[in-house]
Amino acid sequence: MLIIPAIDLKDGHCVRLRQGLMNESTVFSEDPVAMARKWVDAGARRLHLVDLNGAFAGEPVNGDVVNAIAQAFPDLPIQIGGGVRDLATIEKYLKAGVSYVILGTKAVKEPRFVAEACKAFPDRIIVGLDAKDGNVATDGWAEVSHFKATDLAERFEGDGVSAIIYTDIARDGMMQGVNVEATLAMAKASSIPVIASGGITTINDVRGLAAHASDGIFGAITGRAIYEGTLDLTEAQSMADTWSMAAGGLT
Repeated sequence: MLIIPAIDLKDGHCVRLRQGLMNESTVFSEDPVAMARKWVDAGARRLHLVDLNGAFAGEPVNGDVVNAIAQAFPDLPIQIGGGVRDLATIEKYLKAGVSYVILGTKAVKEPRFVAEACKAFPDRIIVGLDAKDGNVATDGWAEVSHFKATDLAERFEGDGVSAIIYTDIARDGMMQGVNVEATLAMAKASSIPVIASGGITTINDVRGLAAHASDGIFGAITGRAIYEGTLDLTEAQSMADTWSMAAGGLT
């Protein structure tokens, strides 16, 4: 199981939000490339980037920063989400050196687009399902839909999605622990590998997720915890490797 550092971009800076609220942001670095290097040096095998401005604008806003990070680490898998609404944007990111592009709002509002994107860019599309009380939220979490996250996961089963990022909004940025049960339910809803997000705070959260690696939990995104020091990235990845192998999962 991969431990994936999150670099959330707002106005060109590296920040973290609480429950997706733009006015509840903490700036952790004014140099996102340097922050990316810190996590790479600590052993990160993948980076998770989010264009927060783009998520609300509906189009990329921090593209230059994303390009700079991709160019600085050409051999490192990078996934990017936030404001991706068309094939042209996906292609632009992939050409810039990003490995995976995340569809969130677009995937929920136009599910057919997921299949179209997967056909155009095989093995490069990740779907982000952010849920509040089990229902998917969109538009930077500003709107909560009537769609159940697990139902959408089943809907994308045959589309060729590389992974599903499942975020429990109530836990995101709150340092209250990960929702293992909901993440496991998502993993069991389809055969698509699941990346957990939201609330990962301590090594115990990593252990709890890694114990279910064989059930399809492929990775865990962590942000505030590694920035504030309640979770050590190097230790977390080592723990995930150990527990995933013991559980019979893939790392």
